[in-house]
Amino acid sequence: MTKKLKFAIFGNVYQERKCTAVQKFFTIADEKKADIAISEQFYLFLRDDLKISIPACELIKDNNFTADYVLCFGGDGTFLDVASRVADKGTPIIGINTGRLGFLASFSPENMEGTIEDIYTGNINIEKHSVLSISCDELELKDYPCALNEIAILKHDISSMISIHTDINNEHLTTYQADGLIISTPTGSTAYSLSVGGPIIVPQSDTICLTPVAPHSLNMRPIVLCDNSEITLKVESRSGSFLISLDGRSRSYPDNIHLRIQKAPYSINVATRQGQSFYSTLRRKMMWGADCREEKHENQQ
Repeated sequence: MTKKLKFAIFGNVYQERKCTAVQKFFTIADEKKADIAISEQFYLFLRDDLKISIPACELIKDNNFTADYVLCFGGDGTFLDVASRVADKGTPIIGINTGRLGFLASFSPENMEGTIEDIYTGNINIEKHSVLSISCDELELKDYPCALNEIAILKHDISSMISIHTDINNEHLTTYQADGLIISTPTGSTAYSLSVGGPIIVPQSDTICLTPVAPHSLNMRPIVLCDNSEITLKVESRSGSFLISLDGRSRSYPDNIHLRIQKAPYSINVATRQGQSFYSTLRRKMMWGADCREEKHENQQ
């Protein structure tokens, strides 16, 4: 007898490419007699924009929902947004990659039937990915104060560089004079941090990486810390304010406040395919070992 499962569905509302995959999922879910809950915004997009017939379902209007699995239709950006809504629930997130790169959203939309079958047979891996939390001594930070990829301390677009006084476990490390500082998890090491010269770090390596953004001194290099470290920051800015970005969710705050960053007390459960490894994903996504000369020759023919 097939076990009864409940799926929570979220998705990017700017891509029509996901239409076929979502329709296929609804068909399979109906066959499996699965319960479905859909985020209200995604529901309206599917119904009004894509004109998809949606089966009876529960609408998710806030972050108070329960499910056995979360299905996320989109790219890594959508996955990060969904992770902030799942938070400490522990519900495994299955990313259906209708975006571009797809380090986190690793399941193909062309193989929905195989993906759902693997879920029911338990033929998927669940990886625990660490999360960073941030707090402030002087004021309460708005929204969800955690990040799966990175916490970025950044200057405003038109302001000069900022000074970021940085302590590790109450010991002074340095003062970064830079456009910003990225504090990333191993998961986030292939995201913003990588684009500014940070190292690639294997997931589950129990580390946190600090990577400066356009530092004034070329001697300022990334540093990798144990993830039981507490990082304390104080920012000085000529404009009197700076940005805190949590997985791309940015807000402006006044300078001279004290920020504390550390590993959150929970992890995000990320589903991956059986046989998929971080190294095979790196080779494929980073095109390591690909011969660009052959591709160029094929395009010329």
